[in-house]
Amino acid sequence: MVTPNMHYGDLKDSYLFYNIAQKTKAYLEANPDKRLYRMGIGDVSLPLCDAVIKALHEAVEDQANKESFHGYMPECGAPFLREAIAGYYASRGVALSPDEVFVSSGASDELGDILDLFDRSSPALVIEPAYPAYVDANVMAGRKIVHLASGRENGFLPQPDDSIQADILYICSPNNPTGAVFSREQLQAWVDFANKNGSVILFDAAYEAFIEEPGLPHSIFELDGARSCAIEICSLSKTAGFTGTRLGYTVIPSTLERKGMNLNSMWVRNRTTKTNGVSYIIQKGGAAVFTPEGQEQIHANIQIYKNNAKLLMEALDSLGIWYCGGKNAPYIWLKCPNGMGSWEFFDYLLREIQVVGTPGEGFGACGEGYFRFSTFGSPEDTREAARRLCQLLGK
Repeated sequence: MVTPNMHYGDLKDSYLFYNIAQKTKAYLEANPDKRLYRMGIGDVSLPLCDAVIKALHEAVEDQANKESFHGYMPECGAPFLREAIAGYYASRGVALSPDEVFVSSGASDELGDILDLFDRSSPALVIEPAYPAYVDANVMAGRKIVHLASGRENGFLPQPDDSIQADILYICSPNNPTGAVFSREQLQAWVDFANKNGSVILFDAAYEAFIEEPGLPHSIFELDGARSCAIEICSLSKTAGFTGTRLGYTVIPSTLERKGMNLNSMWVRNRTTKTNGVSYIIQKGGAAVFTPEGQEQIHANIQIYKNNAKLLMEALDSLGIWYCGGKNAPYIWLKCPNGMGSWEFFDYLLREIQVVGTPGEGFGACGEGYFRFSTFGSPEDTREAARRLCQLLGK
């Protein structure tokens, strides 16, 4: 009889968004006249920009003609897209070879798949509160997980120390769910720690395009020594609205080696074995993101989301509620008022003002007592939600 992967039995129930869905469904059934203002799930609300749509249409037409038709694409990514991404990094002073860029179907897929590079005996460090998939992917693999709690006292940006015993280090900056961003000095400490201990950093840079404060690193490869200890995983989902289109990229330096094994070469072998690449049409759309026209248009959309963040931050400031994030990230992480628990605050907002957010407890135990707002909704809904928050909590 076949033996299944018994580690799936170690997974905790994914109750967070299921519970949110069930609670909102029950509320609407009991109150059919009410309208919800959803600021929970981090999905975008604006369509793909014109430059991307134009490129997608052109790519579809290419597929309709024998002379321009494309079948299988290179498993690691089309040269035109790998070169465009390398050019994007170069514009920020980071030199990459196109061969160090791997095109993927999205950061979420890659964050799980990349674990193929590491033996199961290598423990993984997860800084919490955390994107739940970091934990679940390692539980499925049967890997030991080291949980590093963060909190208000360190701005949810903990630093490494010699008590940490882990080989794989998950770092997300700007962070989901907290919106906190590591400074250059803080991130350098993690790079130095990884090089000292032979660890590898998995740097989740899905929200780098939201950074507006000068001096904050957009890429870990802006830091000295990162090429010998880091892999960067990026996404076009929030940057360019590709949540339903699915495209991302991963950077693995050609110099990254452990125990005589070159991780770039290993990933080439992995991708050429396990995938047939991302479709030509989607990659053409992705390449348009990195054109001057595409950059101008996606940043115009990002500014709309950042204006949403300003509305919420102004409301929280007026109420005297502590929070982080928002300025350099599409998430706002706030302390629940009046000593409320995360789910208690969720129920209170739903019942009283029909505003839906995400309870912090769902991102790890140290998220209890905190709450996340996403800024990806419409400006109209965000403005109304902010007004209702002030009316309710300012009493």
